[in-house]
Amino acid sequence: MDPWKIPFLNTAILLTSGITITIAHKALAQGEHRKDFIESLMVTIGLGALFTALQIFEYANASFSIWDGIYGSVFYMATGFHGFHVLVGTIFIIVCLVREINYHFTPEHHFGFTACVWYWHFVDIVWIFLYLSIYMWGGR
Repeated sequence: MDPWKIPFLNTAILLTSGITITIAHKALAQGEHRKDFIESLMVTIGLGALFTALQIFEYANASFSIWDGIYGSVFYMATGFHGFHVLVGTIFIIVCLVREINYHFTPEHHFGFTACVWYWHFVDIVWIFLYLSIYMWGGR
């Protein structure tokens, strides 16, 4: 699998989503930018969905399966587990968006969203490790 095609694009997508969720967090913390908060969350949700769609496309077009040796097993288990966490994180962000639409967050009271941001950044960091170890190093 070429690490410079879909895997690199997915890396750029997740890193960009880390920026958009940070923009949303700053907008919420400042309290005067509700529109920016909502728009940034919607972009982050779109990026999470795009990542998931590209991961599914990559699985459907891979030249190997989970049964094709240790690389296939590790590849599908690690990226699949990560993909599941991206899906959970995207749902978490959707819940936060719905909560914001219903005025549940204030600049002083938004720990639920802060936890969502931490989770999303953790998913980003794990992806960088997976990209380097599975696509760049392991795929040689």
